[in-house]
Amino acid sequence: METSLDKGALAGATPASVAPPAAASGIPRTVYSVLGAISFSHLLNDMIQSLVLALYPMFKSGFSLSFAQVGLITATYQITASLLQPFIGVYTDKRPMPYSLPVGMGFTLCGLLLMSVAPTFGILLAASALIGCGSSVFHPESSRVARMASGGRHGLAQSLFQVGGNAGSAIGPLLAAAFIVPHGQRSIAWFSVAAFVGIVVLTQIGRWYRSHPTTRKARPTAERAALPKRRVALAIGVLLLLVFSKYFYLASINSYFTFYLMDRFQLPVQAAQIHLFLFLAAVAAGTIVGGPIGDRIGRKYVIWVSILGVAPFTLLLPYANLFWTGVLSIVIGLVLASAFSAILVYAQELIPGKVGMVAGLFFGLAFGLGGIGAAALGHMADATGIAHVYKVCSFLPLIGVLTVFLPDVEGKRLRRG
Repeated sequence: METSLDKGALAGATPASVAPPAAASGIPRTVYSVLGAISFSHLLNDMIQSLVLALYPMFKSGFSLSFAQVGLITATYQITASLLQPFIGVYTDKRPMPYSLPVGMGFTLCGLLLMSVAPTFGILLAASALIGCGSSVFHPESSRVARMASGGRHGLAQSLFQVGGNAGSAIGPLLAAAFIVPHGQRSIAWFSVAAFVGIVVLTQIGRWYRSHPTTRKARPTAERAALPKRRVALAIGVLLLLVFSKYFYLASINSYFTFYLMDRFQLPVQAAQIHLFLFLAAVAAGTIVGGPIGDRIGRKYVIWVSILGVAPFTLLLPYANLFWTGVLSIVIGLVLASAFSAILVYAQELIPGKVGMVAGLFFGLAFGLGGIGAAALGHMADATGIAHVYKVCSFLPLIGVLTVFLPDVEGKRLRRG
């Protein structure tokens, strides 16, 4: 019997259509309808995030902000999102909270409504913090749902989950350019409808989650790590440095790429946002590749190519003309995107039985580093110019050489298989 949001009919699904999972028999099946639903929810969550990022030029002019204050908006959102995630993950590893997902999206809805009427910079920061709280609840638990529905194909499931978020990140700037920039700050409230749809979908996912056999267990079965604690700690440290290189670089694109294009090539705001959309669309396309390839050949190889392999392109970007800037940004998005799914699943397999904690740690770190990076790079842009930011950040992917210190346990497992 299928144990899912049957037949993947997400759109128009009703609570009655969310069939509780049956007891597992034989090889677990990949529940694509649940993966589709959680990916769609990720799309809505990250679309709202990137929508806010794309509005920075409007906020900068409307509130007379400096680049440092623009960075502070990102820092407020992303640090709020990052600080709570590991704690939520640790707690839900012991006590699952299926209905925390729609509650988190409720915080996001409130943040959007407040942002649409914010009269001062301080209220704008408070709205950003509310949206951050929503993300801090969403990511650890939704990552757990993706793993529960994976049927053992963890890389594929994580990639499908991630591609929803990346697609949402790509759509956000387009929607901002089409609807909010022409109509002003109050039109942000229109997008509270997306958050409400997310609440409805996540409530149904919560029903499936609550009925899953692993959720009903009193205590999860402990799993042993395949490596000594010291080697696991070293590997986790390397993975965290790789996430640092990836998300500090992404902060330079997400927060300041439109300003860079406007300053260097004199593009209007909407044309610059289209370039940002193309980069984010490339990220969405690249995300789907890393997980399935990691399932087949090992995640360490995907991490090698994704982090260190993007370095030649980032090093060229600050010296390219407009055409090649567009091409290079798309290549960078495609290559860099495959890293996170591979890193997250690799870390979850290093620390078995701690899915929520690992997801919270790595998603939280990604948000936190993005926020710190945005604030630091904003100060750098004010002091040295926006073009200098991209020259400095171009060296970050060279940190990928640290992948050599990751243990090759996956390769051994794959060869045994």
